[in-house]
Amino acid sequence: MKMKLHAMTYLVRDYDEAIAWFTSVLGFELVEDTDLGQGKRWVLVQPPGGQACLLLARATTPIQESAVGNQTGDRVMLFLHTDDFWRDYTALKDRAVIFDEMPREEPYGTVVVFRDLYNQKWDLIQPK
Repeated sequence: MKMKLHAMTYLVRDYDEAIAWFTSVLGFELVEDTDLGQGKRWVLVQPPGGQACLLLARATTPIQESAVGNQTGDRVMLFLHTDDFWRDYTALKDRAVIFDEMPREEPYGTVVVFRDLYNQKWDLIQPK
């Protein structure tokens, strides 16, 4: 049997603000934006050349709204691999992305923690 992870739900406050941030700040591609009716949309974004997508899901209940920006209890949620750490780190800095630390070298590669528009933690990593 062969399987792969296709998409992961990512809670957002607003579809359009999330699409704008992911495409203009992170440089992700908008894969799909389908109106499902009653204010619900099927919105997929992915990194350039990526295979897995984020399904941007608008929070609609108090429990979901409380999880926006804290979907993993203030831990890093997503790990964005790059083939050129310093190019992408500089680009994100130029786009006013918030970093929790200075870049560092780890046994697995060059890494830095940053936060997205909802304050969710991500790692930008160039693997060794």
